[in-house]
Amino acid sequence: MMSNPSPLHDDLHPDKPEEACGVFGLYAPDEDVAKLTYFGLYALQHRGQESAGIATFDQQGQVHCYKEMGLVSRVFNEDILSQLPGTMAVGHNRYSTTGSSHVQNAQPALVDTRLGTLSLAHNGNLVNTRELRQELERRNCNCVTTSDSEAIAILIASEVDRGHDWHQAIQTALRQCQGAFSLVIGTPIGIFATRDPHGVRPLVIGSLDTNPNYYVFASETCGLDIIGASYLRNVNPGELVFANADGLCSERWTENPTPKLCVFEMIYFARPDSMMNEESLYSYRMRIGNVLATESPVDADLVIGVPDSGIPAAIGYSRTSKISYAEGLIKNRYVGRTFIQPTQHMRESGIRMKLNPLKDVLEGQRLIIVDDSIVRGTTSRKLVKALRDAGAKEVHMRVSSPPVTHPCFYGIDTDDQKQLIAATKSVDEIAAQIGVDSLAYLSWEGMLEATQQDPSQFCSACFTGDYPIPVPAQLRHSKLMLEELEV
Repeated sequence: MMSNPSPLHDDLHPDKPEEACGVFGLYAPDEDVAKLTYFGLYALQHRGQESAGIATFDQQGQVHCYKEMGLVSRVFNEDILSQLPGTMAVGHNRYSTTGSSHVQNAQPALVDTRLGTLSLAHNGNLVNTRELRQELERRNCNCVTTSDSEAIAILIASEVDRGHDWHQAIQTALRQCQGAFSLVIGTPIGIFATRDPHGVRPLVIGSLDTNPNYYVFASETCGLDIIGASYLRNVNPGELVFANADGLCSERWTENPTPKLCVFEMIYFARPDSMMNEESLYSYRMRIGNVLATESPVDADLVIGVPDSGIPAAIGYSRTSKISYAEGLIKNRYVGRTFIQPTQHMRESGIRMKLNPLKDVLEGQRLIIVDDSIVRGTTSRKLVKALRDAGAKEVHMRVSSPPVTHPCFYGIDTDDQKQLIAATKSVDEIAAQIGVDSLAYLSWEGMLEATQQDPSQFCSACFTGDYPIPVPAQLRHSKLMLEELEV
């Protein structure tokens, strides 16, 4: 396969923590599983835009797979999907956090075993990949790619080849993995789905409305909705779920699961129409806007949100503050990631590639602009300048999450700590750098209280540095500043 060039990583690159990955699995013998998986991945496109892949298993146990760099709609077409027959499928959208951006790292990962081929899709990031690779080398198992996902797949295959059945092999392999992982694993006997003992990344179970005995696994409930499937429940932390012709069965592979869902999934990563904790994330994001308005009021004329992820919190802020909400920024939803190098002038005003201010709405107004996060501050600075150029009289920024002060080691691609603006500057210094009249963040306590769940069930390490899964020293040294390492 020929791979496309990597997307631009310049001033137009999003100044946000980059997405996790999207995983999808389906057992549905009488359905067009490749096409259903395509639409499931299409709904999960926001979780990874680097590569996409689908592997299907036919009734003879043969695996058919296609994966390539690019968006789902560009990777697949009717002809390609027609060449992926089967009774079950595994799909993946990738944004790389471990492993470079090349087609050989695209998923699902395929590995042959004595019991047939396995196909694995992974969302998350291991923290002990180095040790796993050393163990695989000791077993004379060779890794072809640089991804931790392939290491998991080869480890499972190795356990199968040591004499275990699929259930035993997967559980034995999982107990050797440390870090965050939500996995969908296709095998000749059925589809497996599992989460790490902390459940850092989400994974849900659904059934097709046309046949409740046909099961679906997806990173988010929006992946169920699009294909006409009903949400059943989450895959629990430390649980291994299996679907085949006999139905759905479950087993626990770890003794003491301790839920630590990434709270950024709720704030930013997951789609607002996805359901978590029995409500849409749109509702949670409006609620943190309510809290933000209570914690950090300011006298102004209009509240606007940064499309799309800042809008629910902006509406919540508006309702609580009684300050009118308006659309002040229009997003060009067709830009995507461009492979064409912009001119220098376009680079300097690059924010307008994706967001264009409405001058007649903004002129002469005292604005409150709500965004979900500030990472490096580069985009925020350009955005504030664009608002002032459009005639805004004042610009007050409110952020619907606490300051991001620490990198993530569990599957979100954040910068090294020294590149995180809140790790090296005070709130006042950040305000000066991005050019706002005032700046305030949501409190850590307010963020967690708004979940209306037990606060201890969330990972918020990017705000606190309190990592629930121990991070090896070498990995910590690669991203943390010296003073953090000395603590």
